[in-house]
Amino acid sequence: MNILSIIEKKRDKKELTNQEIEYFIQNYTNGKIKDYQAAALIMAIYINGMTDEETTNLTLAMAHSGEILDLSSFNKIIVDKHSTGGVGDKVSLILLPLIASIGIPVAKMSGRGLGFTGGTVDKLESIPNYKVDLSLHKFEQNVEKIGISMISQTLNLAPADKKIYSLRDSISCVGSIPLIASSIMSKKIASGAQKIVLDVTVGKGAFMQNIENARNLANKMISIGKLANKETICILTNMDEPLGYSVGNTLEVIEAIQFLKANDMPEDLKEVVLELGAYMIKLANKGDNIEENKEKLLEKIQNKKAYEKFVELVKNQEGDISYIENPEKFEKAKYIEPIYSNKKGYIYEINAKEIGKLACYLGAGRISKEDKIDNRVGIILNKKVGDKVSENEVLAYIHASNIEKLEYVKKELLEIIKISENFTSKNKAIIEIIT
Repeated sequence: MNILSIIEKKRDKKELTNQEIEYFIQNYTNGKIKDYQAAALIMAIYINGMTDEETTNLTLAMAHSGEILDLSSFNKIIVDKHSTGGVGDKVSLILLPLIASIGIPVAKMSGRGLGFTGGTVDKLESIPNYKVDLSLHKFEQNVEKIGISMISQTLNLAPADKKIYSLRDSISCVGSIPLIASSIMSKKIASGAQKIVLDVTVGKGAFMQNIENARNLANKMISIGKLANKETICILTNMDEPLGYSVGNTLEVIEAIQFLKANDMPEDLKEVVLELGAYMIKLANKGDNIEENKEKLLEKIQNKKAYEKFVELVKNQEGDISYIENPEKFEKAKYIEPIYSNKKGYIYEINAKEIGKLACYLGAGRISKEDKIDNRVGIILNKKVGDKVSENEVLAYIHASNIEKLEYVKKELLEIIKISENFTSKNKAIIEIIT
């Protein structure tokens, strides 16, 4: 068996055996298979797809390429949450301290940004001194001590996925249902959670552009979850426009702080946080009534317990909490400029993917896996789809470190934020629940 024959087979649309998949994962993880060979196979998978059996075998091989975390010592149900990615998606920063404040342990390993989407780890790293790289032992200790830890995926946990995750981004092979499903579920299987809530984003700013593909992905992940004995629920959420108002790492952290501290909750972001959280509570056997669960979550926001848990999380991972207590301390971009509407009417489209690409161009995301992120830059929208707008009203603020890039983004944003004379209804944040 060799990698060339495996690449050939998948190139020719043939099904790979479990042994061939395990051979690839084992030898790519240990470095015997080179990046350019792995890239050829990943591209063939992207183009030709995988059967359900191949996808499950790939998931399990990646999960067992390193350590499997055992969280049974906590004697509590651990419920994990994961998103398939989007623009302005700061849900984990808000939701997970909120869940921990209810007494449900949160042991969260997150990834970095892929393409035009932001990564939770990149956002956490924009908090000065916050440590995302911890040993598994320290990770478990943190969960035991304060009920929550949020770190980057460790080298020992699903290391094959970590390598493939970065590679997919650098060769434009992100939006593949088998690769997304196996990537997410391998991490969930390896990270020790007994139950999983998945936020499957749908729309212009998501990898799943339509509901049919999103349902397909959701059903694949639920099926893998059943085989791994991990109850999984998928919630389809709207990603036609950015979630909330801020896009960019520091800007999204500040929006998350305002959500928890000042009850400043953009309606779409609030709906997604409460829906996901309500199902996490249900899976943790802390309440079967979804609407009552949402009330429990709102109470923890209003009495500041969720905010206090976020501060505790940051402090426990050596982050500087003075930035959480006073977000004005965060370093600002060199240029912050508004753009103004050139006509009146209603916002009928804010293409999330195009906004994400502009934020990436400013430096908020990666084009190649070696790129360094500028945490300060990004875009803050002043309007959402369905909002009324007057002529010369501020549509957005651009945070940039480069004057040429600023001028380009100003021009592009006026094309992306579309205004109509006709009334436009707001987007529905929650599309469907799949169990």
